[in-house]
Amino acid sequence: MTKIYTYCLFDENDTFFGVYSSLQAIHRDAVKMCNRGRSTVMMEYQGERHAAQLITLRNILKGQCDVQVRYVAGRHGAKIIKTKLKE
Repeated sequence: MTKIYTYCLFDENDTFFGVYSSLQAIHRDAVKMCNRGRSTVMMEYQGERHAAQLITLRNILKGQCDVQVRYVAGRHGAKIIKTKLKE
């Protein structure tokens, strides 16, 4: 049985934006959604803030399922949820 993970992207109003199978693509779009002002884009996970980097996101999501990571920059934000397809 193969494990197929999907990544769902939501904007700051919890409006569904899309489903991705590529971590690189969803990270790019999440940064684009947040990068509208002068603030630096940061990732929030379990109360901790990290720089918005693809490597950091990959390490946070590695080996986990049903996890939520928020991207924030000033008043703009995005949310990524990692889930697994179930048969």
